[in-house]
Amino acid sequence: MRQLHTAFVITSRGKGLYDFTDEVARWLAVHRAREGLLTLFVRHTSASLLIQENADADVRGDLERFLSRLVPEGDALYRHTLEGADDMPAHVRAALTQTHLSIPVRDGALVLGTWQGIYLFEHRQVGHRREVAAHFLGD
Repeated sequence: MRQLHTAFVITSRGKGLYDFTDEVARWLAVHRAREGLLTLFVRHTSASLLIQENADADVRGDLERFLSRLVPEGDALYRHTLEGADDMPAHVRAALTQTHLSIPVRDGALVLGTWQGIYLFEHRQVGHRREVAAHFLGD
């Protein structure tokens, strides 16, 4: 049994979903990871991680629009506004989604469904440099 660690850097351009499945798959291939478990963890409080459909971009747009309706910016409820009107809603959105993923690896490949991809979900209006820590445990 061995362990591998790295960090993926995703530069967002503002709100939306950013697919980084291929980067993860390449990293596993370079290190000849065959069987085990991959854990991904986003190191930020205003972004999250999702496994979501990668075939139809409308799905990603619909998710963004739904969360924007569910957690609107500029709500008088929020006290934390020091970093802008989009910051507290971004924290709420991250709390409602996921900050880590566990993905099985079998025969050297991510065990994802046919239409699934790994996404960073940026919840801020302005682009950010996001870091996703990765840990593989297996053979």
